Amino acid sequence: MSRQADYVLRTVQERGIRFIRLWFTDVQGFLKSVSISPQELETALEEGMTFDGSAIDGYARLQEADMLAVPDPSTFQILPWRRDEQVARMFCDISMPDGSAFAGDPRTVLKRNLRKAADKGFTFFVAPELEYFYFADAGPEPKVLDRGGYFDLTPLDVAQEYRRVTINALEQMGIPVEHSHHEVAPSQHEIIVRYTDALTMADNVMSFRLAVKEVALEHGIYATFMPKPLENHDGSGMHLHLSLFQDDKNVFASDTEPGALSPTGKAFVAGLLRHAPEMTAVTNQWVNSYKRLVAGFEAPIYVTWGRNNASALVRVPTAKKGKPESVRVEYRSPDSAANPYLSLSVLLAAGMAGIENGYELENEAPGNVFELTDKERRSLGIERLPETLSQALDALEASDLMRDALGEHTFNWFLRNKRKEWERYQHHVSRFELETYLPVL
Repeated sequence: MSRQADYVLRTVQERGIRFIRLWFTDVQGFLKSVSISPQELETALEEGMTFDGSAIDGYARLQEADMLAVPDPSTFQILPWRRDEQVARMFCDISMPDGSAFAGDPRTVLKRNLRKAADKGFTFFVAPELEYFYFADAGPEPKVLDRGGYFDLTPLDVAQEYRRVTINALEQMGIPVEHSHHEVAPSQHEIIVRYTDALTMADNVMSFRLAVKEVALEHGIYATFMPKPLENHDGSGMHLHLSLFQDDKNVFASDTEPGALSPTGKAFVAGLLRHAPEMTAVTNQWVNSYKRLVAGFEAPIYVTWGRNNASALVRVPTAKKGKPESVRVEYRSPDSAANPYLSLSVLLAAGMAGIENGYELENEAPGNVFELTDKERRSLGIERLPETLSQALDALEASDLMRDALGEHTFNWFLRNKRKEWERYQHHVSRFELETYLPVL
C-alpha cells in the first residue's frame, strides 16, 4: 500500500472520521457519491468499491453493470461543512472488474489526454474564474438577494458573508483562492481559484461547486451555476486561464520578448481557435448555455483572440509585473456548469493539435468585435460560435479530434444524451411564445 494510502488510514483513525465519501462524476459532470465506514476503507483502497454502473448516466449497460470506484488517496480531504461528525472524501477512478480503466469515466478521459501531453514533455496548468448566483430559493422565478454590481460591497453586496464562509471552506479543503467579488449581475458572484495542474483543478471545480451549494443551504438560500438564469443580465461563465510547462519552464513565455506569447503559445491559441466550434458542445453543454452566448452581454460569441480584449474568445492577459513567465491564455466561452474533466480534455487536445501541426495564429481581433458589422466580420474571416446546442452538436459530431479526445464511448454517449436534451427542448412551449403569440394569433 502507498504512503498516501497509509496516511489516509492513519488520519481516519486519529481524527475519528465517521464516514468516507467516494466521489466520481457521470458523463454530464454530476457528482456521485458512495459512503463507506472506516472498517471498509482499507479494502476500498486496495481493491476498489463495487457499484452498479448501469445506474450512472453514460456508464455501463445492464449486462455490464459491475464496476469499481477506486479511491485516489492523494485527494483525501475532510469536509469542513459537516460539523456534527467528521466526514472525509476522496475522488475515484472508475475501473472494470478486470482492473482496466473504464473509458467512460470523465476523470479517466482527462488523465488519458494529460498523459498524451506528458509524452510530449508538457504539463497542463489551469486557473478558473467561477461565476454563480445566489437566489432566495430554487423556484422557477429567481429571487435575487441584492441589486449589487461589479465589485460592489455593502450594503448592496449582502452575500459577502456567504463568500467568506465559502472561501474558508475551500481553503480548509486545500483549495487556495486568489480573490472573490460581486459580479455584474444582481446576486451574481465570482471566486477565482489559484492555478494548479489540470487534474487537480478538475477535482477542485467539482469540490468548489458543492462547497458553494452547501454553504448556501446552511444560510437558507440557494446557489446555482445555471449559465443564464436572469433574462436581462449577464450569465455565469468559467473563464479558464491555461498554460503549459516543461519542467519548471512556462513554454507560453517568450525567450526573446518578456511578457509576450512564445511560438508554442501562439500555436496553442491557434489550435483553440480552429477547433472552438467543435469544442463548444462540451464547454457549453446545456440548452441554457446558448442563452448566455448572445450579443449584448460580456460572453464571447466570435472566434477571435486579442491582448486584453474582453470581446475575444481567447484573451492573452498582461503578464504580472516582474514575472514575465506568468504568461497565459484565457479561454472565455465555457460556463461554470460544464463538466470540468471533459472541458479541459478537449481544450488540451485542441491546443496540442495546434502545436503538433504547426497552426499559424491569425492577426488578433481589431478592437471590439461586437461593434463590427456582419459584412466587416465576414471580410475579416471571423467565425461565430454555435448559436444553439443543436448546432454545437453538429460541429462536435463532425470532429475526429473531439472523438479522439473524448474516446469513442464518451463521444457517442454524450452526443446521444445531448440530442435527447435538444429534442425535449424543441417540444417545449415557452412563456415567451405564449405571451407573444397567444394573444394575437
